[in-house]
Amino acid sequence: MSGAEGTGLTRLLILDDDVAFANTLARSFAKRGYAVHVVHSGEELGGLADTARFDAAVVDLNLGKSSGLRCVELLHARDPATRIVVLTGYASIATAVEAIKLGAANYLPKPASTDEIEAAFGMRGGHADALVPARRTSIKRLEWERIQQMLAEVDFNVSEAARRLGMHRRTLARKLAKRPPA
Repeated sequence: MSGAEGTGLTRLLILDDDVAFANTLARSFAKRGYAVHVVHSGEELGGLADTARFDAAVVDLNLGKSSGLRCVELLHARDPATRIVVLTGYASIATAVEAIKLGAANYLPKPASTDEIEAAFGMRGGHADALVPARRTSIKRLEWERIQQMLAEVDFNVSEAARRLGMHRRTLARKLAKRPPA
């Protein structure tokens, strides 16, 4: 049984500005029996969301200069039954919370496999048995979380986020270019 049959999903939207990643993901899901439609920006999604219906969507959080959170909000408003999974290389608590509030079913850090994404589509509700980390969050991680929260608040406008955080834009850009702290 393919993943599409197992989860009852057939029409899948992939929204990611990384063309190679989106196409690889699309091929993988197509092999599992999904009818896949790929778009690379929020603008491309705009007209499509009015005419097409999807059972599931994979949305990248950071779409160049725009936010995937707006796309999550749009997709959920058009059809609340769409199972939306947000993928990001910039995972943070703030953006995960916002994604869920806006209608995402799940939130996964990149890289995520097709199996992990497909499992996320099928998840309903939270898991009370989820492991709680034993160590405290580092100052660097708290700073990263605050930066991500501010970026989400200003729709990923780096200049405005730097201004509101009271730091130089280049300093913020350097911090964002680094991997998120553990």
